[in-house]
Amino acid sequence: MAEVEFPRKVAFTFYLILFLAGIVFYLIWGFYYGAWILVDTPWIGAYAVTVILVGFGIVGMLLYKD
Repeated sequence: MAEVEFPRKVAFTFYLILFLAGIVFYLIWGFYYGAWILVDTPWIGAYAVTVILVGFGIVGMLLYKD
């Protein structure tokens, strides 16, 4: 059975969506709650989500760029 290579553009698009989702999440959270300070303890969960989404997005885009 022949193996099919996973299209690089599909993977790159997925990681681009992750990156954009992290940015959009941060902006929506910031506008809704007025929480723009990174070291403010009550909002640390929102920043953790943002860092994970943006981090995986950047690393994935670097790995799958053409």
